[in-house]
Amino acid sequence: MKNHTVGESEAGLCLGIGSFSQEIEARLRQAIPVVALDLWDESEAHKGHAGAQSGGGHFHLRLVSPVFEGKGRLARHRVVYDALQQWIPARIHALSIDARSPSESE
Repeated sequence: MKNHTVGESEAGLCLGIGSFSQEIEARLRQAIPVVALDLWDESEAHKGHAGAQSGGGHFHLRLVSPVFEGKGRLARHRVVYDALQQWIPARIHALSIDARSPSESE
């Protein structure tokens, strides 16, 4: 499986993988104060899957934000889903989320 990253990684690299991934990143950065954001498009590994056939992608997101401080896992995921809701499920079929506060990412 080939992973791609959008946004800034620990090494400070910015690698674009396509316009939709860039749209996801832009939407998240607009809606949530971002300290670090890594997005992997894992759609290739799910070819043939029903969600992939309908056009929805599979993504893994690692997001660090101060907005997550003091929130539980479900509340953190709601923040992310709220930002991306217009694309779920049509363009985002599956989204794995690793959401952390800055104090947890150190």
